[in-house]
Amino acid sequence: MSKNLYRSSQNKQLGGVCGGLAEYLEIDPSLVRIAGILLLFVAGTGFLAYLVAWLVIPLDTKN
Repeated sequence: MSKNLYRSSQNKQLGGVCGGLAEYLEIDPSLVRIAGILLLFVAGTGFLAYLVAWLVIPLDTKN
């Protein structure tokens, strides 16, 4: 069975990008969110990367 990357429809705070990425990588969503916040403050690219991912990654349709 192949894994597909989707935005999470259940484990989301804003757009489901971090929750979906955490499900894909099989790690805790909090770790992905912390990494995103660090990217935002350290490199300044976290916000742009999140917006692009929000637009490109499809929403998970399972309930």
